[in-house]
Amino acid sequence: MTDNFDIEKKTTTHSDTISEKTIAGSDGVTFAEERKRDERKLVRKLDVVILPLTALLYLSAYLDRGNLGNARLQGLNELLGSDTNYEIVLTMFYVTYITFSIPGTLLAKKYRPDYIIAFGAFAWSCGAACMAASSSYAGIVVCRLLIGFGEAMFGQVTSFYYSLWYTKHELSKRLAAFIGMGVLAGAFSGLIAYGVAHINTTMDHWRILFLIEGLPSVLLAIAVFFFLPSRPKTSRYLNEEERTLAHTRMNAQSNERESGIDWRAVRYAFKQPTTYIVALMYSCTNLNLGSVNGFLPTIIKTLGYSNANAQLFSVPPYAVTLVVMYGLNYMSDRQQRRGYYLILAFAIGLVGWAILLGVAHNLHARYFATFCIVTSGYTVIPITMAWQSANSPSESQRAVRLGMLNTIGQALGILASFSFPKNEGPRYIKGVSINMAFSILGMFIATGMVLYYKRENSRRDAREGGRPAAGTKIDCTEHFDSSVGFRYTL
Repeated sequence: MTDNFDIEKKTTTHSDTISEKTIAGSDGVTFAEERKRDERKLVRKLDVVILPLTALLYLSAYLDRGNLGNARLQGLNELLGSDTNYEIVLTMFYVTYITFSIPGTLLAKKYRPDYIIAFGAFAWSCGAACMAASSSYAGIVVCRLLIGFGEAMFGQVTSFYYSLWYTKHELSKRLAAFIGMGVLAGAFSGLIAYGVAHINTTMDHWRILFLIEGLPSVLLAIAVFFFLPSRPKTSRYLNEEERTLAHTRMNAQSNERESGIDWRAVRYAFKQPTTYIVALMYSCTNLNLGSVNGFLPTIIKTLGYSNANAQLFSVPPYAVTLVVMYGLNYMSDRQQRRGYYLILAFAIGLVGWAILLGVAHNLHARYFATFCIVTSGYTVIPITMAWQSANSPSESQRAVRLGMLNTIGQALGILASFSFPKNEGPRYIKGVSINMAFSILGMFIATGMVLYYKRENSRRDAREGGRPAAGTKIDCTEHFDSSVGFRYTL
């Protein structure tokens, strides 16, 4: 009993106050074992609400964002007038998405992140629903701008929000479950579009598509406003004991005390070269995803399928992607290795684009290539988010660096909008070659960042006489990721 009491005494001086019930009792359960049991119970309770609500939002967001590729095959081009106008409409999403990504994450740091997420969801869902009523090219452009604005208050904001609740050992697989809804959206959008294409109605099929995928999102945004927990210290979803535990375990990773935005951390993040380098790497996969979201049904149609069947055959690549993506992210969490799995994911995409470039007549090989490019694009996203988050111990620094993933990281998504002009089908050599080149660049950057972080950790080990003992609390309030004791996740 004395030994267990000593453990309790040392631990409570090492972190915030924890209820005295965690002292080991007559059943022989140590403090550490009871603490782990309480943490597992807490995380399960968080998963019950946070994961379903945010995952459904992501499913909704990707349906609303990505259905333009299916709408194109269902007559939207007749309203837009030309392929060039379609490419411009694709681009408009990125204009507001890029512009408001960093302001969106900083607003989530300053105010309640759950409210910012709900506001963004309401904005994009209204934009998506209004596309069904649009009667002009200009109206479609305005709606796409609104969708981009709303999602800027959601995507990286949710990644930041997760980092307030989940430790770095829990984050990647939950981000994978979150991003996995985008994968399901890709599958569902094909199924929904296939079903809509067979509806016998005088109404344009693409308008029905936007209504079906837009209106439920409005109701979901309202539900998120009322039910998504706020922050560990203030959430009414948890009782007092659970709030203390949630705050304590997160405070062991990031002990930022200031309320609101720490502008020193913001300036520091903007000055860090790695903020931009990792964002450039993220941009490489967003070129891939922009190509997939805007043109996958078009690419599959080149294999000889009809418009409806092209949408139906876009489903299997997403189904396989969901399994592979979660498996790789699970292993990434377990091993606390991010860069190595990013290299693997980019390599999978490179294989896919290389097949599309080099194989002209083997339709089975070309269809297999679509599995590779979808898997690569979606797998990179949660691992990169988790990597950037783990290496940003300050909340304000993290908000900027996660926001920058979109500000720079979505830039190549604009290029994707113009990479597959119809007159270059069925091979689309330019679009495929561009994606192949940036897959190589993504692999190169991921490799370089692993080597840089590894060298920096070794340099700090030598300077500080080795790594801090496991469980040592690192004070990162003044020098952020340059603090003594901090080590980068590889």
